[in-house]
Amino acid sequence: MKREGLLALLKKTFGYSSFRPLQEEIITDVLSGLDVFALLPTGGGKSLCFQLPALAQEGLTLVVSPLIALMKDQVEGLQASGVSATFLNSTLSAEESKARFRGLYRGEYRLLYIAPERLMLPGFPERLQELKVRQVAIDEAHCISEWGHDFRPEYRQLAELRPHLPGVPFIALTATATPRVQEDIVRLLALQEPRCYTASFNRPNLTYRILPKDKPTEQVVRWVQEHPDECGIVYCHSRKATESVAEKLRAGGVSALPYHAGLEPAVRDKTQERFLKDKVRVVCATVAFGMGVHKPNVRFVLHFDLPKSIEGYYQETGRAGRDGLPGECVLFFSSADAVKQRAFIEEKPDPEEQRIAREQLQQMIHYAESSECRRETLLAYFGETHLNIPCGGCDNCLEPRERFDGTVAAQKFLSCIFRLRQASSFGVGMNHLVEVLTGAVTEKIRKWGHDKLSTYGIGKEHSRNEWQSIGRELIRLGLCRQTVERMSTLELSPEGMAWLKSRQPLTLTRPMRSVPRLNRPKIEGDIVCDEVLFGQLRTLRRELADERNVPPYIIFADVTLRHMAARQPATEEEFAELPGVGERKLRDFSGPFIEAIARWRVQRARQS
Repeated sequence: MKREGLLALLKKTFGYSSFRPLQEEIITDVLSGLDVFALLPTGGGKSLCFQLPALAQEGLTLVVSPLIALMKDQVEGLQASGVSATFLNSTLSAEESKARFRGLYRGEYRLLYIAPERLMLPGFPERLQELKVRQVAIDEAHCISEWGHDFRPEYRQLAELRPHLPGVPFIALTATATPRVQEDIVRLLALQEPRCYTASFNRPNLTYRILPKDKPTEQVVRWVQEHPDECGIVYCHSRKATESVAEKLRAGGVSALPYHAGLEPAVRDKTQERFLKDKVRVVCATVAFGMGVHKPNVRFVLHFDLPKSIEGYYQETGRAGRDGLPGECVLFFSSADAVKQRAFIEEKPDPEEQRIAREQLQQMIHYAESSECRRETLLAYFGETHLNIPCGGCDNCLEPRERFDGTVAAQKFLSCIFRLRQASSFGVGMNHLVEVLTGAVTEKIRKWGHDKLSTYGIGKEHSRNEWQSIGRELIRLGLCRQTVERMSTLELSPEGMAWLKSRQPLTLTRPMRSVPRLNRPKIEGDIVCDEVLFGQLRTLRRELADERNVPPYIIFADVTLRHMAARQPATEEEFAELPGVGERKLRDFSGPFIEAIARWRVQRARQS
């Protein structure tokens, strides 16, 4: 199909007049029968890369999806746009599954969503040729890699499909993957000379902030109360924390529910459904609440605890602002969280797993404490350079931290590392070094004779927390290193030794403010409209969604509603020009919304 035909199909079905970056190239390759690896950020339009080809050619598109909720959500969205799609999973009765199989054999569906476990059941791969499969799309492809943050062993079997589907193109898609994970995906899925596409990891509509943790439950409640009418996710490490934070939010007048693996499946499903349908504003969740959340209007993601890795943090924050409208990402950080995380890591039975986890945690701590642009640091982790600094969308760029002459402090800290190593022939951890600097009296210090060192007690002008902060910044600057073994120790780097000898001045940064002074500038994704009308349109959308028992965003995304409230279409022709309005939605929903806009105009005219 030529470009004009693809654009016409895009507008007719999904209501958009142009492609997002890389979509057109990926779709063209898929239609040409090529294997494709596509890394597009959350909100970058991954699904369209296999959905449009499914409509542009005869036959069935098989979509491998890891979560039941994700399948149901995608199928509901497609059906609302007039696309014949279905899913097979464990929620269906035997009769429902048989009925869907009959429809598949009759060629009634263009897309079939299925979990890898179901797909690889004995005998199922052999049946695929009878279903006239034309392409296989593997969503959340990072699940195949042990280095991915959502490793799913059953994804490893998917390469076994190839002999059963000769000549059928495979497209692997993910929103988050380091170069190592990308290599795993291509290799383990046996992609054949794939065309590889990697979009920017940058999410310009998101703002990143780190706040010092101080009475964190109260901080979360206050933050959510200051953002009325917005929905979001609060990520916690423990089940107990999800329940206590949700309880405090409810006590503060916010509709909130916990979500964790200890709850009954029916309770978890109900919580997720209520969140998707805007019946509850906040979900306090462990990482069990993840890939199945395809809710585009999540306006904030708060991290009550320190994430285990930058990759996981990026994936979780990416659940904000999927619709392209502004989203806020806030992490409440305490060095005590790092200590807890290290204790959890020591419980892992596999030494290699421990090593990887320690390395990932150290990167996360450096990110949390860094005074550099958050966006630049995140993008650098994924091998991408960001040149637009200050980014205008993180705390360190919007409110740069106070800097001070840290020359003497750095000299004392690095000299103490050197003297301790020289005296004992072994390294010590951060806590012990800080105790030596501040002149603490401990059994270990007396036992090892560290109270006799020239650096003992020379740092009493700083508190222990201040020395910890100074030390971590010196690690980030590369002047010293922290090992990632079980007993983490500090050691001077060659750069640190050279700096000590050079006696060059050094500037360091003060710790983060507990209360930021962020005056948010206009961020990318803002759509200015009449907020009163937008609120009325949201109410109408919810009523229409309740009638159909689907989430409100299945009717229209917030982006479409904000454009509607800004343009205020009075005719079907004008309504059809809104982004996200295809033929089916124009027919089904234009009438009620045009009438609501007309009523609002009359009300406003009377008031004026």
